[in-house]
Amino acid sequence: MSSRILPPSGPPRVLALAQLANAFGDGAYYVCSALYFTRIVGLSPTQVGFALTLGWALGSVAGIPLGHLADRWGARGTAALLAVATGVAVGSFLFVTSFALFVLAACLYTCCQCGLGAARQALLAGLVDKARRTEVRAHLQATVNAGLAVGAALGGLALHLDTRQAYLAVFAMDALSFLASALVLLRLPAVPPSPPAPAGEPALAVLRDRPYALISLLNMIMLLYMPLLSLVIPLWIVQRTAAPSWTVSALLVLNTLSVVLFQVRVARRVTGLSTASRSVRQAGLVMLASCAVFALSAAGSSAWAAGAALLVAACLQVLGEMMHASGAWEVGFDLAPQDRQGQYQGFFGAGTAVARMLGPLLLTTLIITWGPPGWLLLGGLFLLAGSAMGPAVRWAERNRTAASTAVPLRQVPSL
Repeated sequence: MSSRILPPSGPPRVLALAQLANAFGDGAYYVCSALYFTRIVGLSPTQVGFALTLGWALGSVAGIPLGHLADRWGARGTAALLAVATGVAVGSFLFVTSFALFVLAACLYTCCQCGLGAARQALLAGLVDKARRTEVRAHLQATVNAGLAVGAALGGLALHLDTRQAYLAVFAMDALSFLASALVLLRLPAVPPSPPAPAGEPALAVLRDRPYALISLLNMIMLLYMPLLSLVIPLWIVQRTAAPSWTVSALLVLNTLSVVLFQVRVARRVTGLSTASRSVRQAGLVMLASCAVFALSAAGSSAWAAGAALLVAACLQVLGEMMHASGAWEVGFDLAPQDRQGQYQGFFGAGTAVARMLGPLLLTTLIITWGPPGWLLLGGLFLLAGSAMGPAVRWAERNRTAASTAVPLRQVPSL
């Protein structure tokens, strides 16, 4: 079992332990945060949603320059520093008593989180051989999911107690977990900083890399599955199907355990850019099928039939999620210049922040309001984005080949 979760010993194992350290706290935080800010602090759901939307918008932008700092200053030290900063940001939630303070704390938290994600990816790219990055990244994902599940159980205890002290204990635990993660990161070997960009070239070269921008956009569309399980599917089950409400919890457990047990196995099928593109394309097909079955779950009045349809749809959804993740990791790492992994991973990772920012509003309107046609439209988006990934990757490969062959030509002295 541990071989399916933790990567082999060495830097990959330390990276996994660093992420596991704060996954416990994050799992508890995710379960409790919304209720704490609305029921204890007294903010309205609209205020919470606005602050988080603004925060993730800023985070999607901040991740790029913070990733660039990881390239220039060294990924290990930058990742440790950003882990501490994220812990401080979480700790600041303990002192939030007004909407204005919550907005400031939320923006600090999301910016630090996005920067930390970019720095961690740059650290992985600098410490792990190119051929093993996707597999190691899959191990990290499995490890994080296991930690989140345990943390969610701890958060459930705080929800059961439903006191201010219990919620504050969760925030304090999450803050301390980031500090522990920083200490673990410092045990890793240092990654040498990259040299500054040559004269005449932009420092943030990723902003001019059009093929990589297209790939990141397609990846962002695929990441719209992220708000499904946490927000849209629970609302769909309660409002549109005859399935019992406890089905929400069952599907969440299914998703979490599937990633823990099978993400590494799925990732091993990806061995290069061609297999990565194929994995993303197949993920689009699988997620289209998942959306179609979710749409069917609203038909009829049988709780058993609705539950069976939801189970099949959730299995297809998590399979598509794992296939997409495996291909996207390979593409995101392989097409980024080795000396600029931080800024490129910050740009690529912005899709996660944008999906968290726009996904809830977009998908609730599309699915809860439109019903089955909305599911089919979403499935069509997944299919189109997955199918377009292959041509986009080939464009990026041609662009990279042209750039590498043009450099020697510029160095030939004139006669």
